[in-house]
Amino acid sequence: MSTDEKLYKRRIRAWTMYDWANSAFATTILAAVLPIYYSQVAGATLSSPAKATAYWGLGLSFSLLIAALLAPILGTISDVMRGKKRFLAFFIALGAIGTGLLILVDTGDWLLASMLFIVAKLGFNGANVFYDALLPHVARPEDVDAVSTRGYAMGYLGGGLLLAINVVMINFLPGTWGPRLSFLSVGLWWALFSIPIFRHVPEPPSASAALAKGQNVVGASFRQIWATIKDIRQYRQLFKYLIAFLIYIDGIGTIIGVAAIYGAELGFDSVKLILALLLVQFVGIPFSLIFGRLPSKNEKRRPFFLAFIVFNLVALPLVGMLGARLLPEAISGKRPTPYLSTTTVAGEGLYPAVGDRVQRSDEWQTVAISADLLDSDTDVEYLTATEPGARLDFTFIGQEVILLYSTGPDHGTWAVELDGEPLLDAENQPITIDAYSDILRYDIEETFTAPVPGEHTLSLVNAGAEGASLISVRSLEVLPPKPEGSLGVIIGLIVAVELVGLAFAWLLGKPLFSALAEKIDTQRGILLALLFYSIIAVWGFFLDSVIEFWFLAWMVAVVQGGSQALSRSLFSSMSPATKSGEFFGLFGIMEKFSAVLGPIIFAWAATTFNNSRPAVLSLILFFIVGGFLLTRVNVAEGRRVAQEEDARYQTIKV
Repeated sequence: MSTDEKLYKRRIRAWTMYDWANSAFATTILAAVLPIYYSQVAGATLSSPAKATAYWGLGLSFSLLIAALLAPILGTISDVMRGKKRFLAFFIALGAIGTGLLILVDTGDWLLASMLFIVAKLGFNGANVFYDALLPHVARPEDVDAVSTRGYAMGYLGGGLLLAINVVMINFLPGTWGPRLSFLSVGLWWALFSIPIFRHVPEPPSASAALAKGQNVVGASFRQIWATIKDIRQYRQLFKYLIAFLIYIDGIGTIIGVAAIYGAELGFDSVKLILALLLVQFVGIPFSLIFGRLPSKNEKRRPFFLAFIVFNLVALPLVGMLGARLLPEAISGKRPTPYLSTTTVAGEGLYPAVGDRVQRSDEWQTVAISADLLDSDTDVEYLTATEPGARLDFTFIGQEVILLYSTGPDHGTWAVELDGEPLLDAENQPITIDAYSDILRYDIEETFTAPVPGEHTLSLVNAGAEGASLISVRSLEVLPPKPEGSLGVIIGLIVAVELVGLAFAWLLGKPLFSALAEKIDTQRGILLALLFYSIIAVWGFFLDSVIEFWFLAWMVAVVQGGSQALSRSLFSSMSPATKSGEFFGLFGIMEKFSAVLGPIIFAWAATTFNNSRPAVLSLILFFIVGGFLLTRVNVAEGRRVAQEEDARYQTIKV
């Protein structure tokens, strides 16, 4: 291997290592840990969890808006001056320091958490623009797909590995130290593994030769952006692709964003949802690499890879749905029959404390709470009692009940009984609720679980001192029966399907898929991924068992990394390398705006139909429309224009 080839491979490794570095932020900070910590700990002193969620969303939106506005401007400046790595270093430092300082956030520090999160998220978004802009300068044109998907694979591995470590820390360290040290670990991880990109990836050349005498960089950058806008016809194919990308990536991002919420709605507990997230992370590694190899004309295994991908496209939904219908419920985890109300017991659903389903002693009073305090449209009624021994009884059929109550400086202790006896925790100690807090806070949740399903009576008793303590209840909700299933058997079945798929690809890949594999390019690779997502959206509508949930999660893992990586590499191939900062700034804007429309449509559909199933199905429109628009993009023409622009730039430089 020549010295140049060694340097090239080292450059590729260094560039992809940054995906390993920053994906820890995406998994631990954005997806798994910080949103929950913000709501339950940092926002514990806000008037309600709903307000904490609203503030979190506001911080997320604000950071996205700033990043979207700055991305093309800073990207263009980095084109005009020799500064892509300098901007990258600045935003990495901003993000890593902001993330690491989250260790300071403790109970009630929601404002500090919001400020640090905005800083960290701005660093994350800003750094991604300049990282992506280095791609056309790092990889040869024929290697762009493979390098881009390799980056995503490294990101899955790094982000998943640190998330797994952080989950262990959270479970074993006392108090809030688990999540707080997790935040610090992300900042250190991000900074440490970013070092290779600065050591081994050279700074791309600048366009400073185009500057007139006395012209400043900022002015030249704005003029370049304006010139690009005026010459939009020149980049017609590229902008057509950006529109298609905006639409279909909106659907992909929405699936990723609502997966946990949808899983929780179907009755899956938080542990299984985190396991599913980890599964997607690690399973996505090999499939990202496979998708990156599909468009490569030099890859001799293309028929094998394509056969394997197509087999997964067909076999995963087929086996998943058949398993749900043919296997015993103890294995398949088919959703049990809902708990139904009778004249004497409350079934599955939400019950206001002031309603006729809740029996209470005479000491209880109804108090109306202002809608402003609850971020609600109307005032809400709470039941309150200050007398010791004041009792509330709720008879239900089921196993789990969520209590919604308030805390405050005048609130006291409640004893919890089940069927007339103290309800015991895992250590066989009586469960009590300490409702005292420094400030008044509403809509606090507490979940109670009976040892076995069936008919039960949950009782809350004021255990405070004489005339000293207040207890206040808004509602009780009977949760649906949990689908269990046998996770070991299900994963075993998935592995068996993959082994059969490998055998199928090995035996029949070359004779059946060679001709088709020759036609697969980056554009068609993305279209294949969108076909996967369309099936996922339809299947998600009918999803009704644990086995289907895990098969569907595996299906998401097959295409998630590959679809995003090929999208990045296709855009890179159609963008002039001399303007990579400017154009990847526009690419970043599309990624940020894609977090808007999809969730809005999902929320509208869920609200309209009072169910998330139609909302999941509605996402197929993004894949159909985005895929159709993608077919209208002349990629060859877009690449020709980019090459001509780079050639013109080289002429100017000379």
